[in-house]
Parts: sequence; structure tokens; C-alpha cells
Amino acid sequence: MRLRALLETEALGLRLLGGEEELDRTVRGVMTTDLRDPSRYLTGGELVLTGLAWRRNSADSEPFVRILASAGVAGLAAGEAELGDVPDDLVSACVRNRLPLFAVNEDVAFATITEHVVRQVSGERAGDLAAVVDRHRRLMTSGPAGGGPDVVLDLLTTDLDLRAWVLSPAGRQIAGAGEPLAPGVCAALASEHLAAVRTGRRGPHRISVQGITYSLFPIRGHGRGPGAGPAARDVRESVLSDWLLAVEADAGDWPAERLDLLQGVTQLIAVERERRDAARTVRRRLAQEVLELVQTGAPPAEIAARLRVAAPVLLPGLGAAPHWQVVVARVDWDGGDIPGGPVAQSLLEEILVDPSASGPEPSDRIAVAHAGDEAIALVPLPAPPGEAGEDKGPAAALHADALLATVREPLAAGLADDGRITLGVSAAVHSAEGLRGALEEARHARRVAAARPGRVCAAGHHELASHVLLLPFVPDDVRRAFTARLLDPLRDYDRRHRAELIPTLEAFLDCDGSWTRCATRLHLHVNTLRYRVGRIEQLTGRDLSRLEDKLDFFLALRMS
Repeated sequence: MRLRALLETEALGLRLLGGEEELDRTVRGVMTTDLRDPSRYLTGGELVLTGLAWRRNSADSEPFVRILASAGVAGLAAGEAELGDVPDDLVSACVRNRLPLFAVNEDVAFATITEHVVRQVSGERAGDLAAVVDRHRRLMTSGPAGGGPDVVLDLLTTDLDLRAWVLSPAGRQIAGAGEPLAPGVCAALASEHLAAVRTGRRGPHRISVQGITYSLFPIRGHGRGPGAGPAARDVRESVLSDWLLAVEADAGDWPAERLDLLQGVTQLIAVERERRDAARTVRRRLAQEVLELVQTGAPPAEIAARLRVAAPVLLPGLGAAPHWQVVVARVDWDGGDIPGGPVAQSLLEEILVDPSASGPEPSDRIAVAHAGDEAIALVPLPAPPGEAGEDKGPAAALHADALLATVREPLAAGLADDGRITLGVSAAVHSAEGLRGALEEARHARRVAAARPGRVCAAGHHELASHVLLLPFVPDDVRRAFTARLLDPLRDYDRRHRAELIPTLEAFLDCDGSWTRCATRLHLHVNTLRYRVGRIEQLTGRDLSRLEDKLDFFLALRMS
């Protein structure tokens, strides 16, 4: 707004004392001060309100006005309540420094002027930003994107003093203005957002994390989310794939105009999301072609040729052929009527990225295909430098537990009580011949994960070479009968005598039957340990010096 508009507003009670030729200056804020030197609090463009308490004599006016003029303030308004008329020395100083000066009627409170200026300036800023957002939206829907979400978030910061971030459903930061959010904060925001969407609450959703209030806005593109169109008939089809906008503010008391503006921002970011999804089609097609060759038993030479095409796309500039890992994921919903493949595909493209990596680009290194409810990722791993023909293994292989460690909380919130995600990871392979085995390995690992309790489960290839592969597939009635026959006598004895036979058995097996090491771990005398082991053998009819009996006890404890 301009100074002239303030003068023309009768309710403000302003009277011009000098600077008529400067009335077209723009007012960008308001500040009340009685400091002799308020320069540290001035950024330029303010209307400064003062009660003149800083003035002790006429010599004080010139330094005060010079400070304001040097800071680039728009004008000075002096109250008449303290001294009556505004002193002539202040009027003269303002004329010399070309600073517009107003007198404020003693019946008008500074708070009235402040509220009016803030309301007008905020409204104009919002209007300007809305125009910018609308212009960007038209550009992005008709031509190439210009800067991505970061540009829009920077506008929110500079024009509305709002800090905002775009997050993936797994809590990874896609874009942001200012300092990045801590991973724990991102996870908490994503969890609250997904929980709110699953319970049908309308956005924006508000949450306080570490004493800071955030408002969460869903980012839904065409065909995404409830109400987006016939392609999304159920919220579960998109809840685990939509981005969200987190704003550091409480939107509960925002006017409708500002809420509409933020909705426009989310639509603009949704356009960019859809562009990135379209760009992923090349990588998805590469993955689909390679996996079809693998599953149909194509010759290794043909598969290797397709891998050579995929490597430069996924890892541009890579000299040597990379190693590869296969990750298989499946999303299942109760009832089985919601297709889980597309959701699992979008999820893998997010969770296979290092959670500490910000921005959308890291996910461009992942190629994911889907078939039915299953998604399959082909993950390139740069091979370390070495001599020709030498294989030292991949530089940094993926681990199943690490993949879900930081995203378990948000995903569980999105899955609620009617969904599951299970994930399996293969070992790294360095040739086309090994890719078929890697795919089967990842699928077996996912089945092991599916046999475990919990909404979000993963298993790795290292678990397939042990008893862990067999235990999940033991029928429940067989499992109960086997463990009851071996362990129930010990549990009953422990309940009656507090003898701790079960913990003793676990420690004894964990110490590989070493009396000394087990006694040390349990802080027992060896004779006491021998007594307890003897009691275990007496109650069960087993002999813990025999390998077969040790193995039976070990399996019973694992299945219990």
C-alpha cells in the first residue's frame, strides 16, 4: 500500500506535516518505537510510529530522522498525546531528509494504525503471490516446468513469511524453503498426515512437533486422491503415494482467501509431481523389459544387452558395469479389492532412496516395474574400482531392515488396520546370469516377511540360508504342539518355583553349551547352572549334550 492511501483513510486520524511529494512511497510494514536508535529493527519500507519519548530537546530530532532516512523507512507518524503539537524541529528535520511526516491525533491508538497497515499489506502480498502462483500454474500446465516446487516455496517465504516443505508419504523431504527439517520431524508430520487421511479428516491437518505447529495440506494431482476423479475410487489407492505440503503455521484461523491460496500452491506442486511421474516412465519401462526377459528365460546375452541400456540411464557417467539388486514389495489390503501394485511401485521409488537425501532427483536412480499386487525394483549399485575382470562386490548394498527403519512409522499410519506392506531384498549380483536367482531370492525373502506379524515387514537374502526360512511356514497347530511339548513343563515349573529355567536354557544355547561362559553371563556358580540344566533335562526327558535335543530346544524357543 502507499502512504497516500493512509492519509486518505479518515479513521486513522493522520495529518500531513511535510513530504507531500513523497506520498507515493510503498509501505511494506509498520513499527512502533521510542528508541533513540531503532536502526537494528528496521529493514526498509516501514511506517514508523513514535510517541516522541526519545526526544529530550530539539537537538535530538536530526539524528533520529537521519537514522530513519538511512534505513529507507517509508514515513514517520508522531503522536500528539505526549507533547501536544509535533515539535517544529522534528518537522524541519524531516523536510531536510525528505522523510514524510504525519501527526497522529491523540484520540487514535497506534494499535489501530498498526492493525490497518498489517491487514492491507498482508492482503496485497497474498494477492500478489496468488497472481504469481496462477501465472506459474498456467506456464507449468502448458509448457516445461520452471524451477520445480522450490520456486513456489521460496515465494511463500518471501511474500507471506511462511516456511514450507514438500514431503513424500514416507517422510522424505522433496523440496523446502530454508533449513531442512530433521528426519524425526518429517516422519512425525508424514504419520499425522497419513493417519488423518485414513480417518477421513479434511485438510489442512494441524500438528505440534517439538513445540512448533505445522499445517499439513495434501497434494493431489489429477486422478489422485478422493474427489480427484473416477480413477481414484478409494483413498487407499493413493494414500501411500501422494505428497504433502507442510507449512510452519497454524492454519486454523486463516481466512478463506489464504487457504485458497495454499490450495493453489498444492495444485501447482501436483503438476510438477505428475511431470516427474511421466519422466519415470522410461525407467519403469526399462525395468519391465529386463524383468520380462528374466522371467521368460531369455538368453543371458539378451538380458545383458538390456542391462547395458539401463545402466547409463540410471547411473550416467558410470564407467564399469554396475552390480544389481532386486527388491520385491507387495501391498495388500483387507478384502483384496484394491490393486496394490501401483501403490507398491510408488512406495519403492521413495523408500529405496537414502532418507537423508533431499529433492526429487535421487529417486531418478531407481527403476521399478509392477505386475498385479507386486512391485519389482531393479537397483543399480556402482561397482568399486578394480582391475579388469576383478569382482570386489558392490560399494554399498541395500539391507532390508535399514530400508524400513526410518519409514516404518509413517507407512504404518497409512496402512492403518487394514493394510500391509511386505518387502524382500536379494543379494547383489554382477551379471545377467545371476539376475534370475536374485529375483527368486527377493520373492522368497518377501514371503518370509509376509509370514511375520506386523503391518510393515521386511526380510533379506541372508535369512534364506538358515532355519528362519522354514519357521514361518510351519502350520500354527504344529508350532503350538511342538513348543508346548518341550517348553510347557519348564514354564509351569518356573511359575511355581521362580526357577528361571527358560532364561537359563536360552543363555545355555546362546553360549553354545559352554558351562563357563553361560555361568558368567547369568552371574551363577557353575554348580548352580549344572543343577538348572539337570532339572531341564529331568522335566523334558531330553539330553542337552546331544546335538539333536539342543536343536529341538533352539527351534522351540524361536517358534514360541
